[in-house]
Amino acid sequence: MFRVRASRLVSLLLLLQTKGRMTAQALADELEVSVRTIYRDVESLHAAGVPLYGDAGPAGGYQLLDGYRTRLTGLTEQEAESLFLAGLPGPAAELGLGDAVSAAQLKLMAALPSPMRDRASHMAERFHLDAPAWYYDPERSPFLELVADAVWRSRLLEVSYRRWQAPEEVTRVLRPLGLVLKAGRWYLVAQGSSRISTYRVSQIQAASVLDESFERPAGFDLAAHWTASLEDFQARQYTGEAVIRLSPRGFESLSSNVLPAVARAAEESAVDDDGWVRVTIPIESVGHATGMLLRMGGDVEVLAPDELRDQVTAVVRRLASLYLS
Repeated sequence: MFRVRASRLVSLLLLLQTKGRMTAQALADELEVSVRTIYRDVESLHAAGVPLYGDAGPAGGYQLLDGYRTRLTGLTEQEAESLFLAGLPGPAAELGLGDAVSAAQLKLMAALPSPMRDRASHMAERFHLDAPAWYYDPERSPFLELVADAVWRSRLLEVSYRRWQAPEEVTRVLRPLGLVLKAGRWYLVAQGSSRISTYRVSQIQAASVLDESFERPAGFDLAAHWTASLEDFQARQYTGEAVIRLSPRGFESLSSNVLPAVARAAEESAVDDDGWVRVTIPIESVGHATGMLLRMGGDVEVLAPDELRDQVTAVVRRLASLYLS
């Protein structure tokens, strides 16, 4: 019980040190305790000589005296280990923060007690995170640092952007809200004239940071917005269904040939008398599904829709005439 409370006191102190003024309710929400518990913890910190004071009123809250910094990290062994999995040197360097990340890791290592330092080094020696996906060259994003600067300073950003639809090149003035790294590719989440959209940073042809600043939307949560955007994209991506039969080998290798959403749908399956597996999968379009299923060769048979079956048949006939003539 004592260790739990000591850990909470350190967490409270670090919250105030990193976030500045916070109300008792905000601290209680962060630490998942009651407001009464926060009052007792503040009294304990006062008694320990921590220069902490509180102001009443709507704009009030608890705050550390200016200049006060604690040398405590409050890190558990597992937390210290995990920090060295969070340092992605490649993406940090792309943002112009490579040296800062390296320096921060060195300072953290120097500040850790010896046993914890050994465990953190152990983790760094044995695990390495590589963000880019297989089979793709790293994308060139020459304006990434400039975009990141606009995001950080909440400055309007004027971009010339290449789209996949006409008109292909457009000019936009954006309110840049955040950057997301997905499978080695950087995406800018930004508010345009009417809504929040996602822009692939490598498709920005020109960019300039304007002098005008902007207010971020109240309550905007970048991680939550990104998750919702992915769910919406997947819902709009698949416009139809196909019924297919897979050989035992085809069913086993399905996840290597299709996207995760398709593989998950195939988990609900029925086995025919000949051992082949019958599944219903979502498809983007007949053309896209044709290419996807042909990759599996003779281990897949299309049952429906007829349009997809006919298109696969036509491609197979063309291949046969090409190679058997």
